[in-house]
Amino acid sequence: MIVRFGFVAMSVQLENASPSRTMTMANFAKLADREAGLRRLERLAEENLRNTLRLLKHCKYMDVKVYRLTSKLIPLATHEDLADWDPYAALAPAFAETGAFAREAGIRLSFHPDHFTVLSTPREDVRAKSVKDLRHHVRMLELMGLDERAMCNIHVGGSYGDKKAAAGRFLRNFAALDEAIRRRLTLENDDKTFTASETLAVCEEAGAPMVLDIHHHAVNNEGDKAEELWPRIRATWERRERSGLPPLPPKIHASSPKSASDPRGHADYVEPGPLLAFLKSVAGETPALDVMIEAKRKDESLLRLMDDLRAAQAAGEPVRVLDGASAEVLA
Repeated sequence: MIVRFGFVAMSVQLENASPSRTMTMANFAKLADREAGLRRLERLAEENLRNTLRLLKHCKYMDVKVYRLTSKLIPLATHEDLADWDPYAALAPAFAETGAFAREAGIRLSFHPDHFTVLSTPREDVRAKSVKDLRHHVRMLELMGLDERAMCNIHVGGSYGDKKAAAGRFLRNFAALDEAIRRRLTLENDDKTFTASETLAVCEEAGAPMVLDIHHHAVNNEGDKAEELWPRIRATWERRERSGLPPLPPKIHASSPKSASDPRGHADYVEPGPLLAFLKSVAGETPALDVMIEAKRKDESLLRLMDDLRAAQAAGEPVRVLDGASAEVLA
């Protein structure tokens, strides 16, 4: 099994490369000239895209083929007080340049809209804002010229006191989405509410691929083992390909508990043992897998994990490091 490792949004190695520079609505409202304020937001977005391009070049240097974009590329893009603002035309060249580099370098890009994007909500206003946010993310991917291999990952959402009813609302709201959005969505188990087993059932009914978070599963499960669920999880990706969409390796998320007192928090680095154990358990039935590292130290944690895998290889583990960010894992 070929495993590619990636990281999220920020680099702790590059200086002055934040892709998430922003402005609060409170500060925007203080500006005397609204049009000048909108141009300032667009300039911030252009700077974020320039830094995203720097980060992608950094990924290429590191051999990283899996990278998650920040959702904050365009400050205040979906704020209700700026509904008449269309930033996309002004930013189209910068998005196109970013996407072209990612395609040329073979880097798989994704978004993870924040926890306010909730399709299980009983509130119509929250649902409408969630749909608007998803459209925004898809629009950015389209401006980059990326096909449906660039996806958006979300959680099922809250249970609101009745998990079965919440799952039903999610499925109805999911089905009502534009096809362009549905084709780009993956669902992830969370660390408090919807377990991997429950999320998988929703994925199977919705026809959406599942991203397994092995850390979330460790702290929120029904007693089942991740490797026992894996054949069904892998099948959600295979069904995607059978529907005519471009093929993609399944993706998982990996992180480690911050501490014994904070098992849900993310540590600076990834403990290699649990991750390698899972990879070995699924290697025989999975030809390729992408792993998004969600540790606090971002790209630095990826580099340390690769060092740990080299040490495991030297110690006789069935793993062979291929380059700076990928490895072969044997069953």
